Amino acid sequence: MKYQIIGKNITVTDGISAAVENKIGKMEKYFKDRDEVSVRAVVSAHGETAKIEVTIFLPEMPLRAEVEHEDLYAAIDLAVDKLEGQMRKLKTKMDRSNGKIALGRAIDFEEVDTEEDDGKDIVVRTKSYYLTAMDIDEAIIRMQALGHDFFLYLDKEDDRISVVYNRRDGGYGVIQAENPIK
Repeated sequence: MKYQIIGKNITVTDGISAAVENKIGKMEKYFKDRDEVSVRAVVSAHGETAKIEVTIFLPEMPLRAEVEHEDLYAAIDLAVDKLEGQMRKLKTKMDRSNGKIALGRAIDFEEVDTEEDDGKDIVVRTKSYYLTAMDIDEAIIRMQALGHDFFLYLDKEDDRISVVYNRRDGGYGVIQAENPIK
């Protein structure tokens, strides 16, 4: 696995790097092609708390965990626990789908335990609507008017399906499809 460890408001020491690589490195057994897997860990300090954001980039999809804790090393452990939980959940969903889900070819699911199925992961509502072309400012206004945390729209400038959302740390984010509508 390839590691990129970034510090924000904190200097990444050899000890921090070693802890991140050691803890996340234990997950290596889960990945089929370990050379294709890259890990980005962003560690930061905010007053009395430390935060770690770990993203594991797999060919089909990323796995991501974000944890805040008073102790950075405990946060690293909790982030690994979250990532392993995501993999258990993914395995359970894939087992239930009878091969319909093509995700996770990079994960060696023989190594992952199956999670108890609580039945909460079923689709309970489907909604569709016509995407209206608009700019980002109008999309934000509509999102706020609806009282939602996100809003799906068609970007007026480049005809791409886009989602504007409220970020936890304030401000807005935009997720945009790479392929334009034809």
